[in-house]
Amino acid sequence: MSYKNTIGIIGVGHVGLPTVLGFAELGYNVIGVDEDKEKISNLLDGKPSIFEPKIVELLNKHLSTGLISFTDNLVKAVKSCEVLFVCVGTPQKENGEADLSQVERVAILIAQNINAYKLIVEKSTVPIKTSQWIKKCIEMHLANNEEFDIASNPEFLQEGKAMDNFFNPDRIVIGIESKKGERILREIYKPFKEKLFVTNLNTAEMIKHASNSFLALKISFINMVSDLCDATDADIHKVAKGIGMDPRIGPSFLDAGIGYGGYCLPKDLRAFAKIGDQYQVDFSLLKQVDQINERRIDILVSKVINALLKFDGKTIGILGLSFKPNTDDIREAPSLKIIHQLLEKGYLLRLYDPQAMDNIKQVIPSNSKVIFTSSPYEAAEQSNALLILTNWDEFITLDFSKIKLTMSSPVIIDGRNCLNPEEIKRLGLKYYSMGRS
Repeated sequence: MSYKNTIGIIGVGHVGLPTVLGFAELGYNVIGVDEDKEKISNLLDGKPSIFEPKIVELLNKHLSTGLISFTDNLVKAVKSCEVLFVCVGTPQKENGEADLSQVERVAILIAQNINAYKLIVEKSTVPIKTSQWIKKCIEMHLANNEEFDIASNPEFLQEGKAMDNFFNPDRIVIGIESKKGERILREIYKPFKEKLFVTNLNTAEMIKHASNSFLALKISFINMVSDLCDATDADIHKVAKGIGMDPRIGPSFLDAGIGYGGYCLPKDLRAFAKIGDQYQVDFSLLKQVDQINERRIDILVSKVINALLKFDGKTIGILGLSFKPNTDDIREAPSLKIIHQLLEKGYLLRLYDPQAMDNIKQVIPSNSKVIFTSSPYEAAEQSNALLILTNWDEFITLDFSKIKLTMSSPVIIDGRNCLNPEEIKRLGLKYYSMGRS
């Protein structure tokens, strides 16, 4: 550890909380700030508001070491910290643009309470030139003539792997406007000095949006190919493996299925396309990527209808509600859209997820057509088909011979291509997947 001052993290959600805990594990003193008083109270009691591997252990460890504290008082954090990482939400507006109202509110409060030099580091995913906009916003509301710098340090934390990503980054992008700001961030990230990639503000912001958009493109590409595999009796699993062996392409993000979801990829892709429109650059490719992803829901539902022939009174068990494994996040989860379509068509649903049940109950009420179950086996009971919508490890290792005995009809529809088709068919179940024979 080289940086000696307390680091402030504004916003302690999916980005901010892992950042708080990561810096504390490196030995820094860190204060997490959030306007949600209940969230702060729970964190002080060792209860995070999100599920993420290793979060609970690190939270309780560093509450004990005293390296972390939490407050809902942003003014206090501004006055006591030299470096402030801004990790607040930038949700999508209806027109696709990023909503920067939370960023603006933080910028104004910082401006009104600066009492010494500050380095304000934008870590949330934001449109290009947002850091420059933050600087102008602070200058406009500055209460005194104290010096400050702006930096961009986009996050590349994958939900479900956030802490591993923090401690084992493939790169740490830093956009800076001053030598002083660069020196401070190099001190903070000294344990990862070999991974630092330093550039200007606009380039750093562009890297984040371009990275997520390219990952979304890879997913939609392999899903498009999987539809052709369905039509031609080819195997998308082997196709993906074959093209992924090319080092220019690589194997990651070539898993065909029901498409991407979550807070980042859909929002960032649409925001990037909107930025292209604003600068009159043809980003129609990204709009097609989004449309291909949206069609995954219709394709999965069509597979259900074809497998069951009719839907009146049919019961479907659904395994997996979070948008990906190892998280309880259901934002933009494909499961939500699939559930709504199935309900509209008259199916009865039995739902299960290892971590997302509480979140799903907030958006889908329990009624005569929706039953929340306590295990995968309970979800399968009396079902005419069992859908796998999230590839949790526990679903892959289920006893499908036991599941077959409890189902009304032995139909498995694998929306994530995570099961072994030969093994499932050997047990006497009918198996349907996304582009895999």
